[in-house]
Amino acid sequence: MSNVLEPKTDRDYIAISDHGLIGNLRTAAMVSLDGSIESYCIPNFDSPSVFARILDKDKGGHFSITPTIPFTTKQNYLPSSNVLQTKFLNEKGVVSVTDFLPRPLSGTSEPLLPWLIRRVEVIRGEVPLRMECAPAFNYARDEHELNIEEDTSAPSLHPRQRAIFRSKDLTLDLRYVVESTVDNVAAPLVDFSPLDLSTKGHLGLAVACDLNLTEGQCVAFILRTPPSITTNSHEPDAVLGQHAGAEVVSKQAEVTMPGIKTRAVEDPLLTSDLVRNLLNTTVKYWQAWIRRSTYQGSWKESVHRSALALKLLIFEPTGAVVASPTFSLPEYIGGTRNWDYRASWIRDSSFTLYALLRLGFTHEANSYMDFIFERLRNKNPDGSLQIMYTIHGGKELEEIELTHLDGHKGSKPVRIGNGAADHIQLDIYGELMDCIYLGQKFGKPLSYDDWVLVRELVDFVVEHYQDPDLSIWEVRNKKRHFTYSKIMLWVAIDRGLRLADKRSLPCPNRNQWLAARDTIYEDIMHKAWNNEGKYFGQSYEDKDVLDSAVLIMPLVFFMQASDPRFVNTLKQILKTPERGGLTSNNLVYRYDVSKSDDGVGGEEGTFCLCTLWCVEALTRAGEYDRSMLPRAVAMFEEFLLYLNHLGLCTEEISEAGEGLGNAVQGFTHVTLISAAYNLSRTLGRMK
Repeated sequence: MSNVLEPKTDRDYIAISDHGLIGNLRTAAMVSLDGSIESYCIPNFDSPSVFARILDKDKGGHFSITPTIPFTTKQNYLPSSNVLQTKFLNEKGVVSVTDFLPRPLSGTSEPLLPWLIRRVEVIRGEVPLRMECAPAFNYARDEHELNIEEDTSAPSLHPRQRAIFRSKDLTLDLRYVVESTVDNVAAPLVDFSPLDLSTKGHLGLAVACDLNLTEGQCVAFILRTPPSITTNSHEPDAVLGQHAGAEVVSKQAEVTMPGIKTRAVEDPLLTSDLVRNLLNTTVKYWQAWIRRSTYQGSWKESVHRSALALKLLIFEPTGAVVASPTFSLPEYIGGTRNWDYRASWIRDSSFTLYALLRLGFTHEANSYMDFIFERLRNKNPDGSLQIMYTIHGGKELEEIELTHLDGHKGSKPVRIGNGAADHIQLDIYGELMDCIYLGQKFGKPLSYDDWVLVRELVDFVVEHYQDPDLSIWEVRNKKRHFTYSKIMLWVAIDRGLRLADKRSLPCPNRNQWLAARDTIYEDIMHKAWNNEGKYFGQSYEDKDVLDSAVLIMPLVFFMQASDPRFVNTLKQILKTPERGGLTSNNLVYRYDVSKSDDGVGGEEGTFCLCTLWCVEALTRAGEYDRSMLPRAVAMFEEFLLYLNHLGLCTEEISEAGEGLGNAVQGFTHVTLISAAYNLSRTLGRMK
């Protein structure tokens, strides 16, 4: 078979698309097709990485479980969930690795355990495996110590071990439970041994073990941050172990028995029953959540997988939404466009909430609105908002280059933080106001005090709509009057006016708002229109540069999709780059980087977001010109072919069809949901 993988001691990079994502609404981990945890930050999305092999194959840190014989591999999510299963297949046997970060059921008082669980089970025959846990703390900058000791966290016929990794700021321990799921098959033996990877740049010892598992044998590895309250007494653990199992984790008081030490619910007794219960509970959590979707259109499987992916990007404690749970994955292999996306962009988050609202998930919308209104109460002194905040609501996102990391396939520099945080990107007010407006249609009504905050926001827009900015693509040189930003400034004022009218809210500056909205519209028609080429340009200054961001026009009801000016612009974008357009192989570029100086340099792939905006633009134009609908369907169906084996999206796609940029990319899944929703609805009306 051509896709057989050979075990290698010197493993190379795995493609960005060849990964799945698991998470617990605090953080997330990427799991490669060959069974390695490649990216994992503890305890939160924006915490320093412990595993970052995807950014440095030698010293980034990894947690791998891989056969030591040639194998083929399959990867899937358990139905309607974010629990990932990787299967290794060989003529002699099949083994399944089930990866998840536990989630308690909603509405219960169960604690959220900050664990990473990897359950290994041989389904058929016999498969030899090697497990390596090699954390690299603080983005592989901090040294750590390793201790392998006896694990007394539950009774066992055989002594068990645990490995403790201690760095200056974080301690992790790796434990395991063994079991047999088949009668007359003994539970497997596990033997940890230290592994020295210092020649590859590691700053502390790793742990390894070789497993020769047969059918019915199962090992569950648990990597966790040890709770502060633990017991090391053998006798209490042994007695409590008799009562251990699924019910232990659900008690919201400490476990107490006569004459026995107290044990915290955050530190339950580790048994195979407990692991199975955590797995079942986590699957039920995700299935119960997606069951609330109201979507009934076509491409339902892709839409629901996108919704599940978006849910993984929500930071539950604050309601913030990360753009992506990864950082510094390249937009072009070997290039410099490598950014940290583990922050909450107002633009991305607002679009995310639009998509979730479309599917009936109002709870997430209300939580994000709470997060946003907290930011509105703490605006900058000039009345502005930042384009992004930390997931905790902070404003500091200092950009740092990690020069000691090689970058994915040599793509340097590796960056953490984001220097664009203090950019002036005026389009964010339109996206935010559109989100607030939609939230009023589907979510919690505005209070008067919140309306005053909204009103102040629109007043700020009216005051600054004639300013240049750096816009959606976050160019890093000169400010311009970007067409996309002007459209979204129009949206900001328009939604403010609509809210005032629909809710009969007081609007003392209504006349100024109306005048500004009309002025923006006329300016775009005269200053952004390339009369010679018959299309809207990227900015008032660069009318000869085509930018697919202008496809947003009919999507935000700025302009009817049937307007000849928009139709001409759409048709120009649909041409190949060689003929002056932006579309290659039915995939759409943001703009021609050779014609537009964005201050970054380097090449990039086609932009998934822009492709899906193009699908939706074709859909809306197709309501008036039916010849465009087949093109919309074809473009959407072809795009779905570029999703990875799990239905997940990256940010960009290379000319060779390879996924590029940070993954999983929320903005892409958002526009996939929106495109599917509107295309399905339009096709239904056209029957």
